[in-house]
Amino acid sequence: MSQELGFVEHLAGNRYFDRKFDAEAVKVLPGEYFVTATNMLMVTVLGSCVSACIRDREKGIGGMNHFMLADSGDISTISSSARYGTYAMEILINHLLKLGARKHRLEAKVFGGGRVMATLSSSQVGERNARFVKDFLATEGIAVAAQDLLDVYPRKVYFFPHSGKVLVKKLVRMHNDTLIRREKEYAARLAEAPVAGDIELF
Repeated sequence: MSQELGFVEHLAGNRYFDRKFDAEAVKVLPGEYFVTATNMLMVTVLGSCVSACIRDREKGIGGMNHFMLADSGDISTISSSARYGTYAMEILINHLLKLGARKHRLEAKVFGGGRVMATLSSSQVGERNARFVKDFLATEGIAVAAQDLLDVYPRKVYFFPHSGKVLVKKLVRMHNDTLIRREKEYAARLAEAPVAGDIELF
């Protein structure tokens, strides 16, 4: 795992052993990402946010991010808010390439963008996040192998990058105050903090 500052800044650190799947695992929280070349599990819970699970089809090197576009009120992704999504996608892809993945072998599975927060529904944050991630991947020429976007439910996503398998559980009956609080706090941070420096794909 790279210990360079640019990568470590947003790297998920909540690692644990998942007894259900008998695997090492990491929880990816809002604003974080994780990559691995080993056979482990990545887990996240999404509301309005979106997660891209990207892997090298041949090597099994993969990663997951968890992001939200800043709520600028501008529905165009060609706005300052798109910088947050662009940064989240570029830092994930660049770290995968650094571990030995090749861009032409990358495939993506994308999730989230639900309308689960009443305070954000008027600005269509989930819809903007979903549209952004699909547009970004199309522009970069990375195929979307699977997707589960929009709707009104939170989702719990399990990503096994070594095999490419993803399990998605829609949390229909969940009243998840923790999820909503995390997303509100994350949205507030986006409104206040500048985005980290630009990253070029290579």
